[in-house]
Amino acid sequence: MTWYLENAQTIHSEVEAQAQQYQLTLTKPPGALGQLEDVAIRLAGCQGQLHPELANIYISVFAGDHGVANQGVSAFPQAVTAEMIKNFAAGGAAISVLAKQMHAQFEVVNLGTVFEVPEHEAIVNAHIAKGTHDFTQQAAMSTEQLEQALTAGQAAAIRAKQAGSQLFIGGEMGIANTTSASAIGAAFLSKPAAELVGPGTGLAADKLGMKAQVIENAIALHKAKTPMEILQCLGGFEIAALAGAYISCAQLGMPVLVDGFISTSAALMAVAINSSIKPWLFYSHESQEPGHQALLKALDAKPLLNIGMRLGEGSGAAVVVSLMQSAVALHNQMATFAQAGVSEA
Repeated sequence: MTWYLENAQTIHSEVEAQAQQYQLTLTKPPGALGQLEDVAIRLAGCQGQLHPELANIYISVFAGDHGVANQGVSAFPQAVTAEMIKNFAAGGAAISVLAKQMHAQFEVVNLGTVFEVPEHEAIVNAHIAKGTHDFTQQAAMSTEQLEQALTAGQAAAIRAKQAGSQLFIGGEMGIANTTSASAIGAAFLSKPAAELVGPGTGLAADKLGMKAQVIENAIALHKAKTPMEILQCLGGFEIAALAGAYISCAQLGMPVLVDGFISTSAALMAVAINSSIKPWLFYSHESQEPGHQALLKALDAKPLLNIGMRLGEGSGAAVVVSLMQSAVALHNQMATFAQAGVSEA
């Protein structure tokens, strides 16, 4: 069996049930902490212990260029992908700052850019090609390249597990990748591209119709049906790598915190390829990108925040880590009614 089809580890449902009961003994009305209670309960089930821990975070930012950028679907030139990889490694990007703030282990995985990227200790070279093909002309990648991208994601998950990480965050960078994410969503959900496309890096409103038409033309060209076909024909190296990382994390028993629109398109494909991974995915925030709601709904996902972010990189997920850590602290450190001598209802 191909590795990405193998089942995820089983959630410890008995521990999850114990954690749910334990929440009822804490000095608060039942459900008063909202989704923070759910986070603590689910993490307990993932880790198989009544009192979960969340101190060791691992962040992998996957980067790659997209051939469809040639269609003018982005406000920025392709050179920005390589320039941002250097910025991530140098510590100047938003995700770099947030990773440092939470003392997370941080890496950038370069899957292939049009412009050269120098070696750096924070950059993992997983070069596949100088970006994907223009998917308005041919499939974005070959089957072999798709396998390479998925396996690059698996390798990142294995590195995170070996580092003792308790939560994995995947970020992404690639000029034109909102076009790819919108195409994936439109093809898989059979929705008009116009319902999913947004400005991405700041595309002018009067060009959104053109962006939607580019996607519709590509969907009509490829007629991709299965998740693997959709990823191969319309995806990006970094989106496929994210999907591979999410699947591998679940197989290794490591929870994942999904970032915004592009990361969620990868999660949509990952769950479609291997549905057993679904309980291992937490969703951080609802992006400003119009298509994100549709993808979250399809996944029956409940993001923890909506603060108008649409940067990508894993930045929204990184902001939400502190919320999850608060959830764990409250679960582990609040007094029970019996301990505090407080009368129950």
